[in-house]
Amino acid sequence: MNVTEQDSSVAERRLLERLREGDERAFSELVAAHTPGLLRVARSYVSTQSVAEEVVQDTWLGVLRGLDGFEGRSSVRTWIYRILTNRAQTRGAGESRTVPFAALAAGELSEGFTAVEPERFLPADHDRWPHHWAAPPRRWETSPEGALAHAETLRLIQAAIDGLPTMQRMVITMRDMEGWPSQEVCEVLGVSVANQRVLLHRARSVVRNALEEHLT
Repeated sequence: MNVTEQDSSVAERRLLERLREGDERAFSELVAAHTPGLLRVARSYVSTQSVAEEVVQDTWLGVLRGLDGFEGRSSVRTWIYRILTNRAQTRGAGESRTVPFAALAAGELSEGFTAVEPERFLPADHDRWPHHWAAPPRRWETSPEGALAHAETLRLIQAAIDGLPTMQRMVITMRDMEGWPSQEVCEVLGVSVANQRVLLHRARSVVRNALEEHLT
């Protein structure tokens, strides 16, 4: 364990101690830090923003009730998001979204995928960058109209993400919007590293293709 990991571990232990002691300020800080991300991930699974807000409220209740039983085998953040995904699945079942995350992932991995032409990517046996972009999309912020179109472009990107299948939408939200590392996403969603990589690649490809079509 390096120095950064040690510092993080110490900070988490202190946070848990404060929470278990009923420190309202500690809980308020936790809520403020994680609620925006929880809402984005919840919205990836449930049908409306208001339902997502209810799921997040239920999540925080679950956190309060589960503090004494939390054993610290994962980070506090990972634990909170696991509670969220469980609540989202339960709420989704009430909306007739009864398919568990593992089954959703399997379905999305097995279906055909043609968002971007295969020739746009380097071959699997490339010596340095297998499966990476051979002809990447233009960077919109470097185009002459980039500054003026920035807000519109962001709306288009969000619309493309909203149109993705559930697991792709959740993975790209957690990885690219929330900045989560691969392993934590896998732990929360219950998918393998390889499957998470494929889901993220497909999601990014769809978004990039939509962006490129918009720019050209």
